Amino acid sequence: MKTAKYTILLFVLLSLMTGGVSSCVDDLNTIPLDKEELVSDVVFGSEIGPYQELLAKIYAGLAISGNSGGDGDPDVAGVDGGSQASFLRGLWNLQQLPTDEAHCAWNDVGIPDLNYNTWSASNVFIKGFYYRLYYQINLANAFLRETTEEVLNSRGVSAADQAEIVSYRAEARFQRALAYYYLLDMFRNVPFVNEESPVGSTLPPQIMAADLFDYIEKELIACEPDMLDPFVGYNTTNYGRAHKAANWALLSRLYLNAETYIGVKKYTESITYSKKVMAVNYLLDPVYANVFKADNHKSAEIIFPIRYEGEDTQTWGGMTFLLSSTEPSDLQAEVNAVGAWQGNRATSALLRTFEREYQHEADSRFSMLRLDYTENVEIVDPSLFTNNGIPVVKYYNRNSDGTLPPSNIAFTDFPLFRLGEIYLNYAEAVLRGGTGGDAATALQLVNNLRKRSYSDDNAAAITAGELTLDYILDERGREFFYEAQRRTDLVRFGKLAGSSYLWPWKGNVPEGRAVESYLNVFPIPADDLGANINLVQNTGY
Repeated sequence: MKTAKYTILLFVLLSLMTGGVSSCVDDLNTIPLDKEELVSDVVFGSEIGPYQELLAKIYAGLAISGNSGGDGDPDVAGVDGGSQASFLRGLWNLQQLPTDEAHCAWNDVGIPDLNYNTWSASNVFIKGFYYRLYYQINLANAFLRETTEEVLNSRGVSAADQAEIVSYRAEARFQRALAYYYLLDMFRNVPFVNEESPVGSTLPPQIMAADLFDYIEKELIACEPDMLDPFVGYNTTNYGRAHKAANWALLSRLYLNAETYIGVKKYTESITYSKKVMAVNYLLDPVYANVFKADNHKSAEIIFPIRYEGEDTQTWGGMTFLLSSTEPSDLQAEVNAVGAWQGNRATSALLRTFEREYQHEADSRFSMLRLDYTENVEIVDPSLFTNNGIPVVKYYNRNSDGTLPPSNIAFTDFPLFRLGEIYLNYAEAVLRGGTGGDAATALQLVNNLRKRSYSDDNAAAITAGELTLDYILDERGREFFYEAQRRTDLVRFGKLAGSSYLWPWKGNVPEGRAVESYLNVFPIPADDLGANINLVQNTGY
């Protein structure tokens, strides 16, 4: 069982967090202890502890909404702390609900619009995730401003501690690049701030997608040498920290989507960084389900997790949300979750993704669609919590040997990057014409991934002729359902908008209908657009 805890910065970081994005600025502004005294010199000094705490706060922002967890004391003001200010819950809602995989029965303001692809710039869940990303960026910018060589020398920080802080700075740059990646993926042209931006009320400029792509790419390449060397599985000192392989995994994903983001093919680069990850001794977990259980910190497949540590990371967002919102009430004890809310369920389109496979009943991934807990695989009435749609039980707060962690509050880590994705990134990039890889290796990787989920290798293996882009999209659906990747995949394959692929309730009709292509990108939240005259709204909104 994991015992290392996030160290959370429990005192206010005061004006260190200012210099953010227009309407975010007021959320992060605070008053100095003494108007004649620099707050940073009060918070920081010659000891390394406060620098570690601020870095830990950046990591914690991926897992919890604020220092108190749940709805209490959220980092992002103006939205609900438990549901809208959470990184993971926000990511999941925006990546899953607009797609063929998930539908939410709750009628919270903003949720139906995600279900039906009818959102606007006032959607509170879009707003909450947008501001969470900028909060993460502001934290990283603050850390980088406070850890330059000049600043550390002025405070008398020892040479040994400064050497340690070099790797911390690289991690902060990675975290900032990760936040900007999701902004690029979901919003494209967004406000831009870094550690050199003016601190205070200056309105940030809007950066275009091509320039933001270049910035993310350069940042990841530049910080990589100073990051920790890759490690596999649970490391009591560094588990959960970003390292070189996490950097390469993000680059693999970034390059795979480059044609979508900026109209430039970078599939060769995606293959290059996929190969760098695969050169490390990561291994597919022998049992697919164990990747999503409470002791998945032991898994040799997970490259970069969002850590959950029971009561130390308690929140109504994150893994508590994923554990409780998807399970039938009769399975609450089996899952070992704090509740059984049953708000989220799969559409029949996810079932069809599996059914397109011959002998799909032998696929252990398919067993996570709990058809035995519904009377109607179709969502006839979107407001019903039971017997409409398919419960999906993928995440368990139970160890791989069946034992329980110390409590029913989530100990299951979320695999933000794992080896299975790298296998399919490589295969897709080869099929799309990237060089540096080959079709035989691509086929072998896909078959290795499939064999892990089948008891019969013959049923798992596909032929070279079967390995097409359409097959890759379906296989990504079978491998990564409910892992907050589907919207990005559908956009890349040209399937989210238009009429080439329909699923139940797409476009707010039971049988599904075509929706406009502008929905491939979310809108900049209306209040940020109104607060910053430098911003131009995305087309269509």
